[in-house]
Amino acid sequence: MAGSCFLSLFDYKTEKYIVAKNKRVGILYRLIQLSIIGYIIGWVFLSKKGYQETDEAIQSSVITKLKGVSITNTSESGVLVWGPEDYVIPPQGEAVLFVITNFLETPKQKLGYCAESPKVLDGHCRDDSDCEEGKMVVAGNGIRSGRCLRKDENSTGTCEIYAWCPTERKSKPHGPLLTNAENFTIYIKNFIQFPKFSFSKSNVLDTTDDSYLKNCRYDEELHPYCPIFRLGDITRRASYNFQDMATFGGSIGIVIHWDCDLDKGYSSCHPQYYFTRLDISVSNKTIAKGFNFRHTRYYKDVAGETYRSLFKVYGVRFNIMVHGKAGKFSIIPTAINVASGLALMGAGAFFCDMVLLYLMKKGNSYRERKFEGSAPSKTKKSTSEDNSVEDRKVAPQSRTVLPLSLFTA
Repeated sequence: MAGSCFLSLFDYKTEKYIVAKNKRVGILYRLIQLSIIGYIIGWVFLSKKGYQETDEAIQSSVITKLKGVSITNTSESGVLVWGPEDYVIPPQGEAVLFVITNFLETPKQKLGYCAESPKVLDGHCRDDSDCEEGKMVVAGNGIRSGRCLRKDENSTGTCEIYAWCPTERKSKPHGPLLTNAENFTIYIKNFIQFPKFSFSKSNVLDTTDDSYLKNCRYDEELHPYCPIFRLGDITRRASYNFQDMATFGGSIGIVIHWDCDLDKGYSSCHPQYYFTRLDISVSNKTIAKGFNFRHTRYYKDVAGETYRSLFKVYGVRFNIMVHGKAGKFSIIPTAINVASGLALMGAGAFFCDMVLLYLMKKGNSYRERKFEGSAPSKTKKSTSEDNSVEDRKVAPQSRTVLPLSLFTA
């Protein structure tokens, strides 16, 4: 018995195919075939380029430069001329930069003693015991001196602090001061590389004409390789007005997307630009809209005393992000996707088998033709030892389920 089981391992079992004259199942089978073929050719190979090996590990560098001049005239500073070295932070030309469009100035601050701002809640006091000496004011401007400054005994005052005095003016801007900021231009130079394919390219037009970058402005159709953008056009492409953002500031995302089909050559790899606002939610209901921060400018007077001017600046923060992928023909993904398609074709045949055998009215008759098996041999018991051995060799055969290939009549 053990020997026969071992030898059965070397038996070859072949599939049995029969033709079912059933037009409905035949039509269903052909529709499944056409759907799978359409999916493989249309979606996998044409749309998703399943015949290509891809590289999404893009290596990128971004260099930025701004140009433009604006003039402000305030009571604190008088007439000032603002150039890129004044309104661009940081000035090194990085992928994340901030352009000042508005500001509030607190001039001529000097280290000394003064009253804490009444808008700082932790600085309120009723007597000197509320102003513990040497303790920092939470969210305030300095260190408490131990004195409570009040107009009279019945009023609430503020703690005296050692800080840069006078403290910052707490007010809101009423309009942008750098009104010409929307006409500033930003030069975004982007170099990319796909190391798997040793492919590199830039978003700047390959030309020897030195005047090209001086005169061009980005346009999707006319100048797709001109990397110079007007700030007002950037916010417009993000569906916002620059002057509305200039008062309280905002954040704009600039996405450079590279989708390179290297089978079509170097010239078919183009940058695509997308612009979106990042500092507001979809519902546009937020108290954190806008963008601002503080910075100072220090100087000394004739007597050598140190002063500073505190600026609360508002403006537009630009985040330049680079994404992309490159693809090139390879036999390995092609073979994998073709094999997946053939496996789906087999799944279609299996589905039609189930419909034919278990959902059709004549399913019993189809099952009788599909499944075959032999019953145990009923030989009479012989007194001969040889005959009884032969009887034992006739063992029941197991029923084998074979797949059915369906064709229309």
